[in-house]
Amino acid sequence: MDKLDQLIINQLQDGFPIVDSPYRQIAEQLNITEDLLLQRLQQLLDNGILSRFGPMYHAEKMGGALTLAAVKVPEENFEQCCEVINAFPEVAHNYQRDHVLNMWFVLATETPEQITDVIRQIEQQTGLEVFNMPKVNEYFVGLKLEA
Repeated sequence: MDKLDQLIINQLQDGFPIVDSPYRQIAEQLNITEDLLLQRLQQLLDNGILSRFGPMYHAEKMGGALTLAAVKVPEENFEQCCEVINAFPEVAHNYQRDHVLNMWFVLATETPEQITDVIRQIEQQTGLEVFNMPKVNEYFVGLKLEA
């Protein structure tokens, strides 16, 4: 990741313009072409520096729900279990952790009731207990890179 990548990431965290050509506007602010911005953004995604680029919706305000969940997966079954859990469209993120609960994932559903249903389905398909940890408070932590 070079200085331009850092500038792009910083710029995109400060809001996305709601205009006819948002990428062109951002590129102009960075003093680069729109094509270069799109190319660099795609490279950041392809290289895994960014895991995703898109809007963050406040699910609860839209009638939906989010929760953090964790599972204790035997190491020999980790990849298989990961595939099963990731096949659920409600799974937004999935992380391996160095902890007794070694798989953590976020569920995002259209209704609060669906959280319980999806957890039950995951437990049935994996044979493992899912620990549901709904958020109590929400915090936003920004990331700014020195460019």
